[in-house]
Amino acid sequence: MLTELFLKGRLRQNLSPEETGALEASVRRTLTVPPRKQLIERGQRIDNSYYLVEGSMLRYVDNRRGERQLVSVAIPGDFVDLHGYPMKRLDHAVGTLTACVLAEVPHPAVTQLIEKFPHLGRAMWFSTLLDGAMHREWIFRLGSLNAESRIAHLLCELMTRLRFVEMFDGRNFPIPLLQRDYAEACGITPVHANRSFKSLRERGALILQGEGRIEILDEALLVKLAEFEGDYLYGSGDLQLSEMTDY
Repeated sequence: MLTELFLKGRLRQNLSPEETGALEASVRRTLTVPPRKQLIERGQRIDNSYYLVEGSMLRYVDNRRGERQLVSVAIPGDFVDLHGYPMKRLDHAVGTLTACVLAEVPHPAVTQLIEKFPHLGRAMWFSTLLDGAMHREWIFRLGSLNAESRIAHLLCELMTRLRFVEMFDGRNFPIPLLQRDYAEACGITPVHANRSFKSLRERGALILQGEGRIEILDEALLVKLAEFEGDYLYGSGDLQLSEMTDY
């Protein structure tokens, strides 16, 4: 089943078999996209939304000098551009980090899902609101934390999200972001990112294995440095939702 990870760890249990079957049936085809390949350009008209089955993807904005700011990291179970359904054009670009398998859902199929299954439509809306919650937390990270803590925060967020979909074993971090990617996500230079990782390594928080591979040694320390509270991901804590009720 291609879409089995959609909202896993959040509200997946609230979807009926009819709803999950309809979501699966909305997939027109699957695509395999190589690593570091742009999928959608900023301003490009889009008539499909893409659900990430395997791999990792990035959303980003380039300035006029070609410098990149990462604004989101997508993992399996995410729609990478569902908000493009009503907007038709994105204000940022979307590309792969690793080789990816994507499920393509045409926008007319999204319309049919919403009209026939309003509860599923609300769940899809909820998934786009999760994106908004993460964006607000990224603003907090950039505005309030130092470079070392920004990196720690990004790691903590991704580890939490990966646990929702059972893709993190507590030690081996599976998303191969390079130090330049962390720099672009955290608003720092690659040199500053390198120094920050060196500091995290010296503190005993992690080990760099090369080619983006990281071994987490002390997650509690990363959480403390990041001032991380993961309730904004709506899977635990005060903001956790046990059910989704239509009013």
